[in-house]
Amino acid sequence: MLDGKVALVTGAGGGLGSAHALLLAKEGAAVVVNDLGGSRDGSGGSSSMADSVVAEIRAAGGKAVADYGNVTRADDARSMVKTAVDSFGKLDICICNAGILRDKSFKNMTDDMWDIVVAVHLKGTYLVSKAAYDRMVEQGTGGRIIMTSSTSGLLGNFGQTNYGAAKAGIAGFMRCLWLEGMKYGITVNVLAPTALSRMTEDIFPEGVGDKFPPENVSPPVVWLCTDEAKDVTGRQLLVAGNRVSLLSWQVTPIADQPLDKGTWDVAQIGRKILDSKANWPPINPLRG
Repeated sequence: MLDGKVALVTGAGGGLGSAHALLLAKEGAAVVVNDLGGSRDGSGGSSSMADSVVAEIRAAGGKAVADYGNVTRADDARSMVKTAVDSFGKLDICICNAGILRDKSFKNMTDDMWDIVVAVHLKGTYLVSKAAYDRMVEQGTGGRIIMTSSTSGLLGNFGQTNYGAAKAGIAGFMRCLWLEGMKYGITVNVLAPTALSRMTEDIFPEGVGDKFPPENVSPPVVWLCTDEAKDVTGRQLLVAGNRVSLLSWQVTPIADQPLDKGTWDVAQIGRKILDSKANWPPINPLRG
């Protein structure tokens, strides 16, 4: 479904990123496989991870090139897009997947832990999306941008305030950018995946992670990159195993009164809020 398309996937040296890259290539896209090759906490670097995925794509008859840039650096982000254009003539698809973890309870959170996670996830998504978006606008043929958020940011999770804040920021970024992208035929969507990878291998309870292979997340993501998905934009998809769900916000009325009745009395509005609690949706519908 992607013959003739060119895709860039960040963090594609393993886990979800490599699953996305491999399926994109299987569907006919030429792929720029970006990966810094660092450890789960973002330290270090190596070319071997990206090279391995490129080799696998080429062995299967697909087209791919490696890129080892750091998503937190603007020059590297622009270079990723340049690699796509230099190698394959254009860029149609950008999947921002690169990420790291520095989990810690907020009491023990340090500024460094906060800054690097926000830099990789939120700033990195911005820089790569910006470079890709600008190229897509210049080409004038539309495009697909998919940003990777998380239920930690959309719904919450213990011990991930830095990660959750960054992932919530990515979702907010998408909810604004899709409105601008419509003018240029560029769709922008958010993926919130549940999958077993080196990022999550010690988070799942024993035996549970096997129910969420990363390969199962990629089909709906890759479909969003097709021409059939040209009218799907501004959406948040939760994908876990073979379950695909749409996350959308709802408004639950609490209280209202005409302005000519004055402002709410503090105790009165408090009673209204408490009386309405039975109708509130759960904070995290995945947990109840």
